[in-house]
Formats: sequence, C-alpha cells, structure tokens
Amino acid sequence: MEFFIILLVLAVVLIIPNIKVVPQAKSYVIERIGSYYSTWANGLHVKIPFVDRIANQVNLKEIVMDFAPQPVITKDNVTMQIDTVVYFQITDAKLYTYGVENPINAIENLTATTLRNIIGELELDQTLTSRDIINSKMRSILDEATDPWGIKVNRVEVKNIIPPRDIQETMEKQMRAERERREKILQAEGEKKSSILIAEGEKESAILRAEAKKEAQIKEAEGEAEALLKIKTAEAEGIKLLKEAKADQAVLTLKSFETLAEVANGQATKIIVPSELQNVASIGSTLSEMFKDKK
Repeated sequence: MEFFIILLVLAVVLIIPNIKVVPQAKSYVIERIGSYYSTWANGLHVKIPFVDRIANQVNLKEIVMDFAPQPVITKDNVTMQIDTVVYFQITDAKLYTYGVENPINAIENLTATTLRNIIGELELDQTLTSRDIINSKMRSILDEATDPWGIKVNRVEVKNIIPPRDIQETMEKQMRAERERREKILQAEGEKKSSILIAEGEKESAILRAEAKKEAQIKEAEGEAEALLKIKTAEAEGIKLLKEAKADQAVLTLKSFETLAEVANGQATKIIVPSELQNVASIGSTLSEMFKDKK
C-alpha cells in the first residue's frame, strides 16, 4: 500500500509539472537531450521529465520597436539625428531561437547601419522630402536580412528627422521668406483683380450712359419728327377742306387779309404783299381800317 502511495506521489510530482498548455499567439521551442526536438503550437502538450525542456517561449504577435535616434551624415556632409520605428513579426520560432543571439539588439543595429547607408546617398533636401523612399528601402533591406532569423519585417517608419540647429534656423528663414513671397503674390493678384473689376465697371457704366444718351436723342428726334408730321398733316387737311368747300377768290383773298393782320400784330417792320392781289388800293384802305380798329 505504501508502495502505491509512493508511486502516486511520484506520478503527481513528475507528470503534472510536465503538462503544458500553450496559449494563443505563442510558440514553445522544445529541446530533447540538448538538441532541438519540436515546436509546440497552441494547445495541450506533455514533455518527458528530465529529457525534454522548453528552450524558448516565442511571442507570435506583431512587435513594435521604437529605436533611439541615430546620428547619420547626408551626402552633402550634414549630420542629423533620425529615429525609426520597426514593425516586425516572428514567423519561425526555431530560426528565431537559434538564428541569432539577442534578435532585438541585432535588429536595432541592423536598422542603424541600413539607415546610415541610405541617408549617405541622399542630400539634406532629399532626406527631408523622401521619407516614403527611405521607409520602403529600409523595409526591403531589413526584411531580407532578418529572414534567416525567422523574422518578417512588415513596416519601417522614419519617426523624426532632426537637423542641426543652424540648419533649422536657415530652413525657418527660408520658410518665412516663402510665406511672405506667397502673401505678396496673393496680394498683387487681388489688387489686379480689383483693378480689372473697377475698369470693367467703369466701362459698362460709360456704355450704359452712351446708350441712354443715344436713346434720349432718338426719342427726341422721333418726337420732333412726329410733331412736324402732325403739323404738315393738319396743314394738308386744311387745304383739303378748302378745296372740298370750293372756296372762291373772295374767300382766298379774305384768308390773305387774315394772314396780313397776324403779321401786322408782330414785330416785323416789313410786310410782303402777295402778287396775286390785283387791287392795291383796296388793300391799302383795308390796312388803314385795321390800324384804326387796333388803335
């Protein structure tokens, strides 16, 4: 009985600690007698006591490493500080465990040397405006270099580019001058547009005034023509009525006298006597009577 109790205790002591549950997004590297044996994925596993051991527990999630700023020198000999962020994922737990000593430190050093090589081929202005190119080149180089380590580099981002203080001051002056230049251009364009609008307004105003004056002159001329036409029409109607009434010579002579009377009432100093009047003496007496009546 005691023997069975001892066996049970040994079983509990030896077997239970060797039952392992691998969680999701984890991978265990197992060695048997000092050599690589297998890689455990998530689930329930049992290892042999004193024979198998867990060499490494690997995280399969994507890892983000923010590396400290690195001093780099551009093609035109400008020293600046650049820090990078690397997004990578472990794809092979065995290669990650046995491929390189301290993989994170290896990635950091590889990132620094790669960054120096890329920046060394670019001038300052290109460095400041070519982040996408730098990111793409670094990702490609790092992914290829870390493949034997079981690491997949998904993305590399240049976080900050810090040029020297004197370069920053020069860039700020250039930016300030560029803003002032753009402001002056916009102001000049605004004044130009304003002048054009004023000139167009004055032009349209002058055209409208000329058209109004023209219309007024046309209306005035039409009014005068219409008045003259009515006068001529009235005169023609009067003559027509005389003809229709078959006025004799005496009536016509009387009309001539009336005309002479109207002329005498005016300021004229001369009176023209129509040649159709035959009896000059009768005209004289008639005029005398008219002056008497007037007095």
